[in-house]
Amino acid sequence: MTVAPAGLEDDELLRMPARRQAELVANRQVSPVELVRSALRRIELLDDSIGAFITVAADQALEAAQRAEQAVMSGDSIGPLHGVPISIKDIEATSGIRTTLGSRVHEDTVPDFDSVVVERVRNSGAVIIGKTNTPEIAIHMDTVTDNEVRGPCRNPWDLSRTTGGSSGGAAAALATDMCQLAVGSDGGGSIRIPASFCGVFGLKPSSGRVPRARGLGQPDPNQFAQSGPMTNDVRDAALLLQTIAGPHPADPQQFNRSDPPQFAAEIEQGVRGMRIGWSPDLGYGAVDQSVLEQVRSGAQLMEDLGAQVFDLDIDLSPNLADHFWNVFGANAFVQFGHMLDDPRLGDGARKVLEKGRSIAGHQYAASLRAVNELRLQMSTVMSMFNLVVTPTTSITAFRPGQRPQAVDGKKVDSAYGVFPFTYIFNMTGQPAATVPCGFAGGLPVGMQIAGRLGDEASVLRAAAAFEEARPWRGVRPTAVT
Repeated sequence: MTVAPAGLEDDELLRMPARRQAELVANRQVSPVELVRSALRRIELLDDSIGAFITVAADQALEAAQRAEQAVMSGDSIGPLHGVPISIKDIEATSGIRTTLGSRVHEDTVPDFDSVVVERVRNSGAVIIGKTNTPEIAIHMDTVTDNEVRGPCRNPWDLSRTTGGSSGGAAAALATDMCQLAVGSDGGGSIRIPASFCGVFGLKPSSGRVPRARGLGQPDPNQFAQSGPMTNDVRDAALLLQTIAGPHPADPQQFNRSDPPQFAAEIEQGVRGMRIGWSPDLGYGAVDQSVLEQVRSGAQLMEDLGAQVFDLDIDLSPNLADHFWNVFGANAFVQFGHMLDDPRLGDGARKVLEKGRSIAGHQYAASLRAVNELRLQMSTVMSMFNLVVTPTTSITAFRPGQRPQAVDGKKVDSAYGVFPFTYIFNMTGQPAATVPCGFAGGLPVGMQIAGRLGDEASVLRAAAAFEEARPWRGVRPTAVT
């Protein structure tokens, strides 16, 4: 097997879309071993300054790459991502690879089992090169990726700024081409916020689309959180989503889901004729004007591509953030509350879990009622539109410890005031993605595209059409080389 086609440089190979990497491997034009070695070299070169990875699984990755190469050379049946490097957020259990949850409690934990998502990634033939950085147990009230195991993850566009959280390591790894595929998770914006801050693509699937089972915590109630794809390329995301989506008997909500559609096949249809509701603020959020300018331009591009774009008349309650935290916090306590007895648990995670423990039954029930009312409200909206477009975040990446308390001259909530648009779609369960749509002050700006429940295909169609019209792959961070 050759190392690479004639004239193909190492960096060029790493920056290729994952589906193209898989094609070259399948055609015996690229060795999975050399592809993985190239990724590991790039991590070694860049990651000391960025902190994208908690664990780099070099030995395991090279062994997997060697097996992948043997399978190709033997003519064995191979998966759609065979030999392609992929990173996994360090909250997914990985057999034989350290899984820390970003916590000193699990600093030395090496599971002997895979989460369902990781099992499916391995079955696709992808090669896990490491576990990406996350705040402890994927929760940080300041929405930054930092922990006592690895330390902070820095934004490749400006190393003095955060990637956001909680899938910050995944976003940073993609933005610097350490890999082209990453699995993140999103319970309130944790895929979309760092993807927006780092200028990459991220999709939170519909609730229940991807099974959440077999982790280090207690069974996840799976009400708001979903694992999902993060990539530099929308079509790669469709391929990765296809790999990890679908029912599984280990997930208690499997009966609420059907087999997923063929996302990659539906993605080429474009947006012509789609009805899109555009909202700059969902009726209650504050947005920096430089961010809004870029996102408004993105919404206009959708109209230029043939969609019908209408101003969305909606007025959401600012109290939704409180209801979100009642449900999210109580569920977090059910999942990880046992860690409160361990003195190694960090202060930030401890604060969240103690807050979750304090939520009374009547508060939880009232918040579930508010969630259902929001779902009814958004169901009415989505009966008129195929998609809704908003800013992903109110601001660009901030400096850790300097989180804005006001946006566009308006005082905002300390927890979610600068991210008022993401957690809404965790509460409703709708699929929502972020696409890079421009820059403000030299930092990436993301545009959020949300679809009807279960309709990831339309979200991916719109994102792919946008990417084709305004490509972002060739624009890379200047803070690192």
